[in-house]
Amino acid sequence: MVQQNKLMKNLTDEYLKEFLEVDQATLNRFKEIQQKTIEEAKKSVKKKNKMVAIGISGSARDQADMAAENSNSEFLLKKALESLEKEGVKTELISLRKFNIRYCKACYSTTNTQCHCPCSCYPKGTEMADDMSNILYDKVMEADIILFATPVNNFKMSSLMALFIDRCISLDGSLLPADPKATKNKELNIKHAKFIELMADDKIPGSGYLRRFSGKVGGIIVTGHEAGAAMVISSLQMTLGHFGMIFTPWSNMYAMSSITNLTYKDKAIVTNNPYVDEAQKLAKNSLMMAKELQEKPINWIYDNSTN
Repeated sequence: MVQQNKLMKNLTDEYLKEFLEVDQATLNRFKEIQQKTIEEAKKSVKKKNKMVAIGISGSARDQADMAAENSNSEFLLKKALESLEKEGVKTELISLRKFNIRYCKACYSTTNTQCHCPCSCYPKGTEMADDMSNILYDKVMEADIILFATPVNNFKMSSLMALFIDRCISLDGSLLPADPKATKNKELNIKHAKFIELMADDKIPGSGYLRRFSGKVGGIIVTGHEAGAAMVISSLQMTLGHFGMIFTPWSNMYAMSSITNLTYKDKAIVTNNPYVDEAQKLAKNSLMMAKELQEKPINWIYDNSTN
């Protein structure tokens, strides 16, 4: 009750109902979502018995498919995960090409609370759901370490990786819908956003928008034949950093052969040392940081009244 009083910031229900133009039932729903999000934030910092790492591979290349050749970036990602396994970490490789992931509909651009967690465009367990909703969100939420690997495609990350990152917006601040039966009620969702602007308290995690990547440690592996690596790494690291991920020193790498070589020579160079060694060191740095955070979790400071 004391915490609830702090959250109310001395604003009465009568004032809030008049300011937001909502009835008591709607105001109670806003408060209910806030309390559930606070509880979610508390659970997210609890220690686990075993560290979990996932590797997100954005490559479309596969020996058994049209390319008739395995991915260089995925090879290095596997080596990074293998080094974590040897340290006792539970690991899983997630090859995005094997999953059905639908495009993001950019509800977030209307108002923060038009985008929901879980995603309400493709509701989990329904006929409209895809593998992002049914499978991948849960895997991201469980992970302590997430390593991303992508080739350079036309000076940018792969389309598979971009699709995955776009859909991760649901984990970056989104909340439960104010009306589960009409999740895209824009007028109501704007009122919900105004409620959060008024009631969020930066000292109480989850009282506003909850950044679910916060505290997770990230690493980035990029492969390519020539230019584009810096743009790919910068785009990923900036986006994931704003999501709340932590990056250690030497948390990204680019493996290439040489633009003076023909592309068929790339694999023999890219999939050997020093790149394998670099990928494994990247993973170990991520593990060191993740262990530190497990011993002493940090509630990172950000303005959770806006997103």
